[in-house]
Formats: sequence, C-alpha cells, structure tokens
Amino acid sequence: MELDGRIALVTGATGGLGAAICRELTSAGAQVLVSYRRSPDAAATLCEELGGGAQPIQADLSTTEGVDALFAAADAVGDLDVLVNNAGITRDGLMPRMSDADWFELMDVNLHATFRACREAAQRMMMRRSGSIINIASISAVRGNAGQANYAASKAAVVAMSRCLAKELARRKVRVNAVAPGFFDTPMTQAMPERAIEIAVSQVPMRRMGQPEELAGIVRFLAGPRASYITGQLFCVDGGLTA
Repeated sequence: MELDGRIALVTGATGGLGAAICRELTSAGAQVLVSYRRSPDAAATLCEELGGGAQPIQADLSTTEGVDALFAAADAVGDLDVLVNNAGITRDGLMPRMSDADWFELMDVNLHATFRACREAAQRMMMRRSGSIINIASISAVRGNAGQANYAASKAAVVAMSRCLAKELARRKVRVNAVAPGFFDTPMTQAMPERAIEIAVSQVPMRRMGQPEELAGIVRFLAGPRASYITGQLFCVDGGLTA
C-alpha cells in the first residue's frame, strides 16, 4: 500500500472527519498517531479499531507547550511523514456581538495551533527532505458564512499560510496542501436544528451532505506518492457548493 511504513499524525482525530481520516490512512498502510484533547475513551476505542500500532496522544494544542509535548511524543515513535491538521472549534455568533473570548479562543485552536504544528513538522521534514502536510480548512474561508466571521477568518488564514509554506518547503521536497470541507454529516452538524440542516442541504448542488469517508479519500491521496507534484493547492470537497 502507498503509505506502508509511514507515520502519520492526525490532530482532532476523534471527531467525525478526524476519525475517518485516521481510518483511511491506516487502510493505506500508515501507522497513525491519534491526537486528541478531551476524549480519551474515544481515542482508545479508535486506536483499538485501527490496530497497526496506532497510538493515542493527549495534547492541548491551544498552547505552545501543548504542541511541543505532542511532537515530543510523536518523535518517540519515529520520523513523521504526514501531518494532518484537523483540530478545530466553532464559536458562532454575529460579529457585532462577538466577544473577544470567542474570537481569540477560536484563533488559538484553529489558526495558532495549526501554525505551531506546521512549524514543528516542517523543521523535521526539511531535514529529511520528505513529507506531506495537509491542513483542513473550510468552504467558509472561500464563501463566508453569516455568524462565522471568526471561523471563516481562521480558515482563510490557514489556506494562505499553507500556500506560503508550500513555496518555502518545495525545494526540500516537502508538500503542503489544504482541503476545504463543505457540509458533512458529522456529530457537529447532527446537533443542528432540523430546519437549519434542510436549508444548508438545499444550497448544495448535489442535494446531500457529504460523508466523512468522502473527505478522507483526498487526504489519503495528498499524503501519498501519487500526489508528488501537488503542493500549495486548496481542494474544496463540497458537493459543488463553491462551483
């Protein structure tokens, strides 16, 4: 398989999208490190399902110390080949009434943690002249969404950062790409009011939510050798919403 012998670190791994990404990378032969913040039971269950040396790593990615601890734990396993920055939170609200806390707490997780993880991974991958970094963004970064000024801003920054880092690392044979999910069937969306789900789905040309496995496939592709000439790109996986 294309990722045999590779080590992949996935942040936010116990969520709907994160778990699907872990399963897909494992099915491609990778040893997956399952990074989580508050769900030890879910992480343990996922690692048991994955087998193949999958390991849970608890880390608070909102701090530099937490990211440092995460990569120290990853180093103890071996050389990192793939990083998937999937961890993220929402703090929705109309911008005129948005608190500083809702802005900065979200930025710490969605943007600053991604920056720190990219920095740590890049330092390691540059030395080995090999690696793939995949940052999970959002179509909110492309289209905007009322009530998500903080979330959209964080994800737009992740896209821009990914493109800059791709240019910085290309000569060292390290690739950096971003993936922007649309409306997916995850516990987060399942908690939405039924009417809100109906409205969201009606805007999607394919008239349905995506399944997490449909996002995980492109992450697998970008992590592997078949994407060896792809870097600095944004891939929207959204059922045609941004078409």
